[in-house]
Amino acid sequence: MIQRIRQFYCALTAHIREDDRQFIELSLPEAARGLFYQMHPADQAHALNVAKTALQFVDKSNLTIDRSMLLRCALLHDVGRKKGDLDIWGKVFAVLVTHYAPGFARDFACATATSIWDKPGHAIYVYFHHPEIGAAMLQNIGLYEEADIISRHHQPPAQDDPVLLTILRQADEKN
Repeated sequence: MIQRIRQFYCALTAHIREDDRQFIELSLPEAARGLFYQMHPADQAHALNVAKTALQFVDKSNLTIDRSMLLRCALLHDVGRKKGDLDIWGKVFAVLVTHYAPGFARDFACATATSIWDKPGHAIYVYFHHPEIGAAMLQNIGLYEEADIISRHHQPPAQDDPVLLTILRQADEKN
């Protein structure tokens, strides 16, 4: 619960600084930057924190990881949550409904929002499916390896998971 309160506070106060923009510029190809900036600023700040945490994990380990790939995956892991589809209040709603009424949440989710009344159901849908949505977006710009990692970042760990995916999950969980 404390983690969720911390996340909510960070989302409300999130902003991207100029040095963050430079970091993104150096870490992502142009098409991927476009996807990054389609996210809500709170999700952008979260992705930056995940990227920095992932690098810290690698720096403290003896693992040999493609740091560029790790950065791309960390910065893009939530691109399926575009601004307008799942903003701060939509995420709060989705988290609460999913926690307290998971069956209702699954039934209430809707893939498209054709009216204002569909927005809550669409927020839940995006909350559940953002890894697959983001992976499709990344495939469309040719980032196939990143799409594969991102499509699995909320799936339960498997024995054959790449180390990069494990680090991404740990960094995401911490942030």
